[in-house]
Amino acid sequence: MEIKDSIKDLFEEELIGEILSVGKLKKVQEGDIVINVGQPIHFMPVVLEGTLKVSMIDDAGKELLMYYLNASEGCAMTFTCCIREHKSEILAVAEEDSELWMIPVEYMDIWMHKYVSWKNFVMKTMQNRFYEMLKALDLVAFNSLDTRLLNYLKEKSKNTGKTVINVSHEQIAIDLASSRVVISRLLKKLENEGRVLLYRNQIKLLKDL
Repeated sequence: MEIKDSIKDLFEEELIGEILSVGKLKKVQEGDIVINVGQPIHFMPVVLEGTLKVSMIDDAGKELLMYYLNASEGCAMTFTCCIREHKSEILAVAEEDSELWMIPVEYMDIWMHKYVSWKNFVMKTMQNRFYEMLKALDLVAFNSLDTRLLNYLKEKSKNTGKTVINVSHEQIAIDLASSRVVISRLLKKLENEGRVLLYRNQIKLLKDL
C-alpha cells in the first residue's frame, strides 16, 4: 500500500511531504517483534497494512494484551516513550504480515508544534488507546475468564477481518495471563455449544459467538 494513500485523509500536504521524506518502509512477517520491552525507541511505526499486537510485561514476565494497531494507526505508548525519551515499555508483535512506515522520533515533538493535524493525530491516538487499556484492565479485574476469552476472539476477528483465527491455545493463554489447560477447556466448551470450531492452531468463529 502506498503511504500517501494511507495517510492522505489524516494530514495536510506539507506534513505528508515531510513524512514521506524522513520515513522509511518496513515490512514484517507474522510473529516478528517490532518493538521490544527495554528497547531504545528510534522510530515510531505507523501501520500501513496489517495488524500489530501491543502488550505489557509484568515483573513476573507475564504478558498482558493491551490493544491492537490497525491501518493508519500509531502506537500511543511509543508516543509517550518518545516524548519522555524513555526506553520502550511495551512489546509490539506483528499479528500478520504487515507494512509499517517508520518515522524517526526526533520529528515527534517538532511536528506537535508545527502541525495541528499531527497534534490532533497524537492526542486522538493516545485517547483511544487509553480507553482500550482501561477496557483491557476492566476485563481482567471485573470479568470471568469466559467473558475475556469471548472478547479476545471477537477482537481478533474484528482486527483481522476474518472468522478463522490463526492462534494456538498456548498463545491465547499467554495473552490472557492464564494456562493452556484452562483455555483449552473453555474453547472445548465453546465448541460443544456450537459457537466455534477448533482446528490445529486455528479457531473458526461461528455466527452465534
